[in-house]
Amino acid sequence: MKQELPIIKTAIGQSKHRFLPLESNKPCIIAGLTFDDTPGFQSTSDGDVVFYALCHALSQLTHIQIIGGIADDLYNREGITDSEVYLKEALKELHKQTIMHVSISLEAKKPLFKDSFYKMRENIARILKLSIDQVGITASSADGLTDCGCGA
Repeated sequence: MKQELPIIKTAIGQSKHRFLPLESNKPCIIAGLTFDDTPGFQSTSDGDVVFYALCHALSQLTHIQIIGGIADDLYNREGITDSEVYLKEALKELHKQTIMHVSISLEAKKPLFKDSFYKMRENIARILKLSIDQVGITASSADGLTDCGCGA
């Protein structure tokens, strides 16, 4: 009897938002953490670019539009701006699919992430129901070669 091999799918999610002016009081939230030294993002939601990117990746696997679809409905109908809620909705669409590993690559001059990697990984692992070892994060300023790397 021939053994069926598992179907392995991969997806890449990306997201970015512009920072609000320095005088803004909207918090900067990334991977569920608040960074007090940086203004928040121009977004109707909290603008969490990590959770948005994960939603986009999951949409590629499920073919269900979360950002621009389900998330917009939650915002318009219930006023929900928490990207963690959007990510949990995206996970519901996976059904029997299993996430094996998540890799996050951040490009930003600000905020500084190095002291926050572990907590960011914990948040992502908690939401995705993974072990922390199944979540990797790196960050770079890209030596100022892009707007993101310049902090714009």
